[in-house]
Amino acid sequence: MKAFTTLDGLVAPLDRANVDTDAIIPKQYLKSIKRSGFGPTLFDEWRYLDVGEPGQDHSKRPQNPDFVLNQPRFQGASVLLVRENFGCGSSREHAPWAIEDFGFRAIIGTTFADIFYSNCFKNGLLPIRLPEKEVEQLFLQCAGTPGYRLTIDLDQQVVRRPDGHAIKFDVDPFRKYCLLNGFDDIGLTLRHADKIREFEARRRIEQPWLFA
Repeated sequence: MKAFTTLDGLVAPLDRANVDTDAIIPKQYLKSIKRSGFGPTLFDEWRYLDVGEPGQDHSKRPQNPDFVLNQPRFQGASVLLVRENFGCGSSREHAPWAIEDFGFRAIIGTTFADIFYSNCFKNGLLPIRLPEKEVEQLFLQCAGTPGYRLTIDLDQQVVRRPDGHAIKFDVDPFRKYCLLNGFDDIGLTLRHADKIREFEARRRIEQPWLFA
């Protein structure tokens, strides 16, 4: 998993509340369990004017010019600004896979669905919960400022606006540790690889019948 330390990123505002995981990644794309390749189908029903299917060449599909991620000023954005209750609905882990694969590293909003929030940390995404008045101000500034960027420092737990205003955010210490070091669940286990090998070697001697 890619570590997250600091980010200076272009912001894309998704001004919709209660965005569920089926809107983030529609059900027809859930057949694959690979973590990559879902970026082209992120917000599929909003980004395109037709109905997408697995295996389709999405680069040739007609795009909705009114959808925020299709607008030229937001190309290359790595910070997604959202409204309340983002990631509600089913618990599909494909949702953060698609967001990360598209190129986002952080999501800023007021509230997130619990399972989605947890899945983000496990997949290298930083979901940041801020007070409603701060999020509203970010939406206003982003709308009025082409090329609007934010600087996010996970170690200091600060979001810094272009005008210098710093916004502190809370994050669970263990999740912060994992994200700073790029540890997913497998990475956490592999920290103890030597001890695991020692245990297996000892077990072959003490319980040889298990390996007959």
